[in-house]
Amino acid sequence: MWLFNKHSFRPRLRRWYHAWFLPPLFTALLFAGCAVGPNYTPPEATLPLSWNGQPDPGSIRGDADISRWWTVFNDPLLNDLIEQARQGNLDLKTAYARVKEARAQIGVAASQDLPAIEPGGQAIVQRTSEHDIASGGSTDTQYTLNVGVSWEADVFGRIRRSIEAAKADYESTEEDRIDLMISLYADVATYYFDLRTYQAGLDVTVKNIRSQRKVLELTESRFRNGLASGLDVAQAQSVLATSEAELPPLRIQLSQSFNTLAILLGRRPEDLRKDLIYSGALPEFDITAQAGVPIDLLRQRPDIRSSERQLAAAVARVGEATANMYPVFSLSGVIGLVAKDFGNLFKVGSYYYSAGPSLVWTLYKGGQLRSLLKVADAQAEQALYQYEQTLLNALAEVEVAIVTYNEQRRRVEALMRAVAASRKTLDLAISLYKDGLADFQNVLDAQRSMLDNENQLVTAKGDAAISLVSLYKALGGGWDPNEPRSADET
Repeated sequence: MWLFNKHSFRPRLRRWYHAWFLPPLFTALLFAGCAVGPNYTPPEATLPLSWNGQPDPGSIRGDADISRWWTVFNDPLLNDLIEQARQGNLDLKTAYARVKEARAQIGVAASQDLPAIEPGGQAIVQRTSEHDIASGGSTDTQYTLNVGVSWEADVFGRIRRSIEAAKADYESTEEDRIDLMISLYADVATYYFDLRTYQAGLDVTVKNIRSQRKVLELTESRFRNGLASGLDVAQAQSVLATSEAELPPLRIQLSQSFNTLAILLGRRPEDLRKDLIYSGALPEFDITAQAGVPIDLLRQRPDIRSSERQLAAAVARVGEATANMYPVFSLSGVIGLVAKDFGNLFKVGSYYYSAGPSLVWTLYKGGQLRSLLKVADAQAEQALYQYEQTLLNALAEVEVAIVTYNEQRRRVEALMRAVAASRKTLDLAISLYKDGLADFQNVLDAQRSMLDNENQLVTAKGDAAISLVSLYKALGGGWDPNEPRSADET
C-alpha cells in the first residue's frame, strides 16, 4: 500500500506527486475494460415447427394476436373485470413493488463504480492522568473537519459483473410481474365463466323443476281420476325432490365464485355481487384460436423470458466470483482542518491531507474464494437446467391446451345433439302418457335424461370457454411483447 502524507513527505510530494501518483491510476483505467469470467450468451432453443394438436377446426396455424385475448368472447363485462383486476389486484401491486426493489438494486450495484465522498468532523476534549510522565494531567481540545474520498478501480470487472447481475435480476422480476398479470387475467376469466356456468346450471335446474312440477300435477290429477297409480305419484315426487336437492350445491359454488372473483379484483364481494347477480349468457364455444408456432413462446411467455434472465444473472455472478480472486485497486484520500483552538481551525496552517492508491489481494482465505466460485458455477448450471425445464413445460402446456380445447368443442357439439333428442323424447313421452299409450316410467326416464344432458351441456360450454382461456394463457397471452414494457403501467 502506498500512502502520501503531507506532514512527513512535503518536500518530495511537490516534486514527485504527478510522476508517482498518476501512473498507477492510468494503469488501472487501462485495464478497467477487462472483465474476468464468462461472457453471457443466450442459450439456443430447438423447437418443433408446429403443434401436434393442429390442424383442427378449433385451432389453426397463423399469427396469434393474443395481447387482448379476452375480447374474442365479446363480453363487455368480462373486459371490465379484466381492467378492474389490472388496477386493483393486490398480488399484482406486490409484484410491482418487487420490480421497484429490483430496479433500485441496480443503483446499489452501480454506486460501487463511483467515488465515495464522506465528510465528517469531531471535537475531542481529552485529559491525561496527573501521574502521566509525558503530559502530567493536562487537558487538550482538538477540532477536526475533513472530507474523505475513495474509489475502487474496477480493473477485473467485479463491479461490472455485479451491475450485469442486478440488471438481469431486475429484468427477470419484471417478467415475473408480467407472468403474474397473465395468470391473473386467466384466473379472472376462469372464475367468471365458472360463475356464469353455475348460474346457467341453476337456470336449467329451476326450469326442469317447473316442468317436473307440471308432470307431478298431471300425475296427481290422473291418480284422482283413477287413471294412474300411487306409484306414479310417488315416483314423480321423488324425481322432483332430487332435482330440488341439486340447487343448494350450485348456490354454494356460485357463492365461492363470487368471493374468489372479488379477491382477484381487490374488491369486497358485496360490491361485486350487484354487477354479477343476474345470469349472463355463456360464451360462445366455437371460437377458432390461432396458436401460432412454438418459436413464438420464446417471445410471448414471460416465464421463459424470466428464466433466461435468471440464467444471465447467474452467469454474471460467476464473473463476479472470479473477480474476487484478483487484486483490488483503489484510490483514497482525505483533506481536512485540525486545530486545538476552534478560532484557528479555518486558518491557512490548519489544513492537512493524505492521498494515494492501494492494492489489496486476498491470496489465501482457507479456500473460501475458490469454493464461492464453485458455488456460482453450480448455480449457473442449475439456472440453465431450470430454463430448459421451463421451456419443456411451456411446450407441454400448449400441446395439452390445444387438444383439450379441440375435444371440448367436440363434446359440446355432441351434447347439443343429445339435448335436442332429449327434449323431443320428453315431449313424446308426456304426450303418450297423457293418451294412456305409454308407461309413466318412460316419462321419468326422459325427465332424468333431459336434466342430465342439459346440465352436462352447460358445464361443457363453460369448460370449453375455460379451456380456450387456458390455451391463451399457455401461449403467453395478455400482453404485447412488441411494446416497451414499464412497471409504471400498473
